[in-house]
Formats: sequence, structure tokens, C-alpha cells
Amino acid sequence: MAKVGIVMGSDSDMPIMAKAAEILDQFGIDYEMTIISAHREPDIFFEWAKGAESRGVKVIIAGAGKAAHLPGMCAAIFPMPVIGIPMKTSDLGGVDSLYSIVQMPSGIPVATVAINGGANAGILAAKILAASDEALLKKVKDYAEALKNDVVKKADKLADLGYKEYLAQMK
Repeated sequence: MAKVGIVMGSDSDMPIMAKAAEILDQFGIDYEMTIISAHREPDIFFEWAKGAESRGVKVIIAGAGKAAHLPGMCAAIFPMPVIGIPMKTSDLGGVDSLYSIVQMPSGIPVATVAINGGANAGILAAKILAASDEALLKKVKDYAEALKNDVVKKADKLADLGYKEYLAQMK
């Protein structure tokens, strides 16, 4: 059974939403992924969102651009956490999407990550699920430790080489 539902309004969102799926794959979290336009096919959207809980979904990750209604509508229907990913748009660079997602009315919260923040949405979903899953919590802690170790290695390399050599190797 899928623990995370990943939904996007358009296949143009797929590269960003795939980053969330890749993170969930790393943590061994089951998910379902689909494309549904809340504006163009509202009946299909309502059926999907209303049925998510019975399909075992515990968290929804919803990505949307422009008017960005998809995450908020998920939160209005689905009783558990929804994470919104605002998509970068050609019109306003994604700020329109960001504002649409974070400005939810009282009582209908949507956790929101950065514009095009697919990976962070996957990590946040893992952390939410880890609150009631000790094995997953260990994986989340190990992931954080690996991130820390990567930074420490870079700092050590900088100390060894100096910034000019470090920069030269980055090019």
C-alpha cells in the first residue's frame, strides 16, 4: 500500500516531482504518482483525493504552478499532512505558485517547500512518516549524518588545498 501520494497538475512538473520520488525510493517508502488537473478534471481529482486515505496514503505531496490550487484542494479533502511544491513558472518565476500554496485559510494548512523543492518534499514526507516508524527514523538520521559528513569532507579538502586550488578543481 502506498504511504505517500504524489500528484502533479501537469507532466511538465515531472522532473521536480521525480526528485521527491527518488528520495522516497532511497528511504524505501512506497508511493503512488499521478497527474491530475484540479481545474480541468475536478471529478477525477475529488475521487483521487477522497480515496487516498482508504488506499493507505498517509502524506500527499502535491506540486503545482501558477494558481497552484492542487495542494490546497488536497488539504481541504485529505485529513492527513499535505506538502506543497510550488513550481517555477515562466510568468513570475514561481513566486505566484509559492504565494498560492502558503496563503491557505485558517484550518487548511499545507506544509510548503521551496520553489521546485522536490527533494525536500520527499525528505519532509519521510520525516512525517518517521514519527511513527522507528526503522524509518533510523534511515532519516543516517541520511542527515551522510549530509553532515559530505560537508565535513569538503571543509577538510578546502583546508588541505586552499581556496584557489579548491576552486580550480570545481571547474
